[in-house]
Amino acid sequence: RMLPHLASRPVSFLRAPDGIDHPTFFQRHALPDMTAGIVPVSGGKPGKVYVALEGIEGLITAAQFSVIELHGWAARTPDLDHPDRIIFDLDPDESVLFTAVKTAAVEIRGVLEAAGLKSWPLLSGGKGIHVIAPLDGRNNWDEVERFTQGLARILATLSRERYVAVATKARRKGRIFIDYLRNKSSATAIVPYSIRARPGAPVALPVGWAALADVHAANAMHPSDALALKVDPWDGFFECAQAISTAALAGIENGLP
Repeated sequence: RMLPHLASRPVSFLRAPDGIDHPTFFQRHALPDMTAGIVPVSGGKPGKVYVALEGIEGLITAAQFSVIELHGWAARTPDLDHPDRIIFDLDPDESVLFTAVKTAAVEIRGVLEAAGLKSWPLLSGGKGIHVIAPLDGRNNWDEVERFTQGLARILATLSRERYVAVATKARRKGRIFIDYLRNKSSATAIVPYSIRARPGAPVALPVGWAALADVHAANAMHPSDALALKVDPWDGFFECAQAISTAALAGIENGLP
């Protein structure tokens, strides 16, 4: 289930050599012995070599090196200059109820639909929800960043009591941070179906919009839940050919949600 989301996508690792109850660390580059199913990727910062996983062999190698979490770029090789998805990470303050996060996700969905973009929800396995809209490669990073930043700032302006568009913890109190910063070249977000290095090993699990209403927490799903899925909750995701239109981008830049 994870492999279609990983294919040709540069990734970073969260490794837990001593288990998830012990210190973990983030790694963006391969170790010398990390070779089977590991593909070097040039991109992002000049002179830097990143990695992508190739099939089941790559996943096995990652597991052998105690990789628990996989965080992917929002673009695939060979065209790392044109993202293949938009990601809004709804990151709530500790005091915000999950019902409010679900409401925010549905609101983001509606704004994206108004811009002609279909989206799908991902339970982050932590506190929040990612709203993800696939792209077909017609938009570059500048367009995607301007669109997502503008949308986040408009919503934060219109609903100051609910949303914030800056990462500062102090300003997030009682509100949801609409994190648009995943939409930059070489920035990463948790890959769908990745296990999280958190108590209980929750899974970042794709869900459908109808099913989201019955979910009680972003970390409510575990490996057994992912294995029990009979159908793909994101049916149609990879077949959805869409782009941010010139009109939608102009509307966001003019302050229209």
